[in-house]
Amino acid sequence: MNLPNWITFSRLLGVPFLLYGLQSPTVQTRWICLGIFLLAAGTDWLDGYLARKLNQITDLGKFLDPLVDKLLVLAPLLVLIQLGEVPAWGVFLILARELTIAGWRVSKTAISGANIWGKLKTVSQIVAIALLIAPLPDVWMVPSLVAFWISVLLTLISGAVYLWPEKNEPV
Repeated sequence: MNLPNWITFSRLLGVPFLLYGLQSPTVQTRWICLGIFLLAAGTDWLDGYLARKLNQITDLGKFLDPLVDKLLVLAPLLVLIQLGEVPAWGVFLILARELTIAGWRVSKTAISGANIWGKLKTVSQIVAIALLIAPLPDVWMVPSLVAFWISVLLTLISGAVYLWPEKNEPV
């Protein structure tokens, strides 16, 4: 396993802390969780940059990176459902897309990296979750939910973009 793959794997270490810290959140634990989440999310950029810069792009990295991204995104979203801060059906749409694309990728002989829609989806999810985790004043609740719904929309669009070419290929 190369350095970029280790960095990808290290992103998983933040997930248990997020789950624990958001169970009974205080202002202080929310700030801590926000820091953990943003640090972990930042490694998503770092591992990709290093993989390209060091010419260490691997099939393991192409598989592991989106899997770890899914866990990093879905863990806080599930807690936010429990806290009543996001609707379950919105998170279900994200989860359904992620499982569909994961299943689609497994059926492929070559693993492709993320396209621009997948990257936009990931960035929008990170922004929305960061806003929802942060202990912001109530005036931020509507913008935070708008960011969440934008991320749901981009998640669905990116899923459709992945699957659309498949519709035209012979079975």
